[in-house]
Amino acid sequence: MKRSFATLRPLWIAIAANLVWMNLFTLVRYFLFVRPMMREAFPGLPDVVPMSLPIFVAWGLWALIPILTVSVIAFLMLQRGRAGPVMAIFAGSLAWLLVYGSLWIAVYLMALAPLRLIGIVLPLTWMEMAVAAFIVRWAIRRTPGPVRPDTSP
Repeated sequence: MKRSFATLRPLWIAIAANLVWMNLFTLVRYFLFVRPMMREAFPGLPDVVPMSLPIFVAWGLWALIPILTVSVIAFLMLQRGRAGPVMAIFAGSLAWLLVYGSLWIAVYLMALAPLRLIGIVLPLTWMEMAVAAFIVRWAIRRTPGPVRPDTSP
């Protein structure tokens, strides 16, 4: 089944909006919580959270993973059936569990971050993903007509 750009327009709109939302939220989270708490937890490491162009490029590439994950999962879950707020929260929560839940559990198990930081970051990342799923819901709802597969040859 072939899909045209028009049928996927809400997804592209959501990805673009989530690129802005999630990158801004990630920067705020990083500078307000992650960076200071990591420096406090590992005072003996002078470069524990370095800031440089290659690091920001790498983080930018990493950011594509949660952005695309939440956008696609929410789009697939919300375009069919009931696209209500409960389904948006469920979609955001599923994407959060797949990306951030597994990431921060692994980070903690490798002793790369203190539990106190993880206790702050996990709820913030859940909120970020829930809002991103609501952005997908908004994009679907603002597009005229139902999202259907393209049936043209």
